[in-house]
Amino acid sequence: MRPSHRGSGPSRRHFALALPSALLTAGCAAPHRGTGRPGDPIVLTLLSHYTSGELKEALQSPVDEWNASHDRVKVRTEAVEFTDLLTTFMVRQAAGQGADILHPYCLWNGQLVQAGVLRPAPPEHAEEIRRGYGAAAVRSASIEGRIYGYPTEVQTYALYYNRRLLREAGITRPPRTWRELEETAHRTAVRDRYGNTLIQGFGLSTYDDSTTVGQTLALLNAAGGTFVSADGRSTAIDSPAGRAVFDLEHRLVAEGASAPGINVYKAFASGQVAMVISAGWWTANLKSLMGKAYRDVGVAPVPVPRIGDTNATLSTGFMLGVNAAARHPREAWDFLRWLNTDRTGAGRTAQHTTATRMSSLQVSVGSLTGRADDMHVLLGRGGDPNLRPFLDALAYSVPEPNGPGAQQAKSLLRKNIEALWTGQQSVDEALRTTRRQVDQEVSRSW
Repeated sequence: MRPSHRGSGPSRRHFALALPSALLTAGCAAPHRGTGRPGDPIVLTLLSHYTSGELKEALQSPVDEWNASHDRVKVRTEAVEFTDLLTTFMVRQAAGQGADILHPYCLWNGQLVQAGVLRPAPPEHAEEIRRGYGAAAVRSASIEGRIYGYPTEVQTYALYYNRRLLREAGITRPPRTWRELEETAHRTAVRDRYGNTLIQGFGLSTYDDSTTVGQTLALLNAAGGTFVSADGRSTAIDSPAGRAVFDLEHRLVAEGASAPGINVYKAFASGQVAMVISAGWWTANLKSLMGKAYRDVGVAPVPVPRIGDTNATLSTGFMLGVNAAARHPREAWDFLRWLNTDRTGAGRTAQHTTATRMSSLQVSVGSLTGRADDMHVLLGRGGDPNLRPFLDALAYSVPEPNGPGAQQAKSLLRKNIEALWTGQQSVDEALRTTRRQVDQEVSRSW
């Protein structure tokens, strides 16, 4: 469910057109969609990355419910691995075989809109989305103010910490400011006599986007900065806020509190990392991996530079939208409204309140949606308290910029962050190089 382990994906509008014809046909047999005549229902295809047993079953359950109660319109799910999802969207579209309903990572929305893959939401659906979801989720599902789909999972970032490791270092609460973050990182870090890292105080990691770019942008937002300018045509990383973040991370590595070569996912779960900033999807994974040791895990808001600063963090997400080439768009939007806005008894409490099917689906697999009211209902039923900080962050999170060059810009940022962490670039060099490379990408005439 997370935007990690994610390849850069195609970064040009006509990427698919340059692929070998064998790729265009492989695995792309045109799905049967029906005519809508009596006895021959319309069959809509929904393509997502929900390939694992838990995720696949969670999505299939409401789809089966729909199919059992609707005779004229049926829905069939398809799934590919996340690393293949963007390429699959583009390839199938170029071949005229795109799915009717798409479940993209919102970072790709600008690229998909520019390539003519996504259809804008009809006015009545757009209004429902504006009214029902938090601002960050709506912005993630929008390009230049136009909404293109219903937000599904929304991932906000917060600070995970190991209570036991903090307690053993004489620290009684998680850090609230960057100064406290640095002090806690140094006090909890442990190295052997040869200088090998035994415990990272703060888990910087070059392992994937989520721990390289994700936590850097969460800290940048907490400092009041942004990665890309408001008009989407230049980077804003080379700013006082951006410099402060790069300085902080450089110090943590240079002074031995962080060791970026470590796989932070394994290391935190095994008690070898005291703190790390990551997204809410991780709670379910940690609970499964750590067993009883999960009781040592706490979650707190991303620290801010100084006491009194306003909280802010990063949010990422997915949405369900309709293909611009879909033959039955009205029916597709009707299904999406049913899935994402109709309320059922799945979230029933003593007050008989209800939640949407999509929110119930996401909470069942340890995730959140951008519907804060649903989340309060569902998490109020005894859910993991470590999800609460992520829920609170829905109100102040900042979504990833999602213009046409967003995926490539993110890849360039990651490359320069890693060069900073590994000593290949100074703070000044990393900021200058990021600005030059990302400016070139996002200002491109698409």
